[in-house]
Amino acid sequence: MSWLVQPRLVNGPIDDPGVYLDFRFGRRAILFDLGDLAPLSSRELLRVSHVFVSHTHVDHMAGFDRLFRLCLHRPSPLTLIGPPGFSERIEHRIRSFTWNLLDENSVDFRLCAMEYDGWHLTRAAEFHARQAFARRDVKPPSFPEGIAWAEDEFCIEAVALDHGIPSLAFALREVLQVNVWRGVLSEMGLSPGPWLNDAKRAVRLGMPDDWVIALPEGRTILLGELRGKAFRVAPGQVVAYVTDAAPHADNRARIVRLARGADQLFIEAVFLESDRHLAVASHHLTAWEAGAIARQAGARHVTPFHHSARYFADPEALRREVLERFCENEPSDITVLS
Repeated sequence: MSWLVQPRLVNGPIDDPGVYLDFRFGRRAILFDLGDLAPLSSRELLRVSHVFVSHTHVDHMAGFDRLFRLCLHRPSPLTLIGPPGFSERIEHRIRSFTWNLLDENSVDFRLCAMEYDGWHLTRAAEFHARQAFARRDVKPPSFPEGIAWAEDEFCIEAVALDHGIPSLAFALREVLQVNVWRGVLSEMGLSPGPWLNDAKRAVRLGMPDDWVIALPEGRTILLGELRGKAFRVAPGQVVAYVTDAAPHADNRARIVRLARGADQLFIEAVFLESDRHLAVASHHLTAWEAGAIARQAGARHVTPFHHSARYFADPEALRREVLERFCENEPSDITVLS
């Protein structure tokens, strides 16, 4: 099975939260949250085009400086989306540095910070290197309700959860999954190459059968011939990311709606159910609650993370509790990933 993106946790389950979504067929990546980024290489971070930040507690924002520094000399923009008040926090962070060496001859790197209120993007601000990162308010893009970002091949759905403050949860929904029958491709006298990515993208965009795909050596082929023989088209992948949410019914209902049918659900499991009083006091989910939510949402795979350091001596305790609740009396095609 060939997914559009390959998601993975940035850190271990007791360390800063974050998921790196690597686009397999393009030099691009997305981040959910911006905590400690030390495990990611500079090359991996330079591929990041968008970051979706749940909220601005330090363990979700500490990696901003490194990412920002790496991107300073690249021409492609960096877009960050967070909760209400996010653009001001980004502005304050940028203003804490001195920019006297930037001028109109600098690489025109642009950072855009946008705010999402749980339903829509409401505010946006741009910061240009050639303008010494002076703030400029701009109009945010307009997407349907519940969509924080949308492109031809995928969208990012988002909801605001209660963490004592708004905390955003996200779900990437791929438009279509396009897999290739390599044996059929060989029978057609075709070899894999960059052209194949163009053909897959044309399928995801809904281009007609008479759409012409350019092949190596000046040859061409109609999209319909590939679609009818060499491609297998199926519903796209869903990757959901949920962290920092109080363990109450309203949050649970919102998470279940967001993560419904997720192929991969990354969800916090901060405390054991026996320590539920700590979860309530700090506005976090228990492992038992996380497993129940994953089960109710019908997720295929669940990856618990954001464990409290109080369980450092037995790091598997939280994972076991998620597994117990998630897999209770369920078939074997669901998985808890560590």
